Amino acid sequence: MKRDRPVTEDSLPPESQDRYARGVERITVDLPKEWLSVADICEYMDVSPYVVTRVLRSEELPAVKMGREWRIARGDFEDWLNAQRLASALRSNTK
Repeated sequence: MKRDRPVTEDSLPPESQDRYARGVERITVDLPKEWLSVADICEYMDVSPYVVTRVLRSEELPAVKMGREWRIARGDFEDWLNAQRLASALRSNTK
């Protein structure tokens, strides 16, 4: 599923931003590399390469492909990961 616009704190109404800021702390990916491989993300998230490449192919997570290898900027991965947590927190708060 490809999104037209990613979910970010800035794209939310002010009341949702406050709720997110109080309820969920931002994750910082503490890896020594600026550019991550699929294997790096698999190890960090404890998921299979299939899961990661499916997200990359759907263009949900910004990445570059050099030959057969994907590379993801650590900052883009952090932003995507936090956006996923934000969306999950908002879904939980609306139930």
